[in-house]
Amino acid sequence: MNNSDDDNLIGYIAGTVETIRDDVVKIHDQMATKEDLARVEGRLSERLDASSTGIRGDIERVHLRLEGIEHVVSSRIEQVEGELSRLRSAFFSWAKIARKFCAYWDKPAANRLRNPS
Repeated sequence: MNNSDDDNLIGYIAGTVETIRDDVVKIHDQMATKEDLARVEGRLSERLDASSTGIRGDIERVHLRLEGIEHVVSSRIEQVEGELSRLRSAFFSWAKIARKFCAYWDKPAANRLRNPS
């Protein structure tokens, strides 16, 4: 090999080494330190705590709302059951009166009232 080829090879190697060194410097500048990571972890932990507290509050509000709805529905069901019981009693009373009326209407005296001839 001649001198000029050696110079070209050395120049190529030197250029490649400089490029790699520049890349390493860029990567080093972008890397986080332990302190950076600790700060990020602290902030994430605070946000997570705040979010979980908010979610617990939301769940508690939903729970209280559902309890209120359950109370209202339960009261309404009891009211409907009471009304249904009263309606059933009224129906049975009406049926009893209707049976007595029908029994009376089938008697001979009633026949004379129906067919006065």
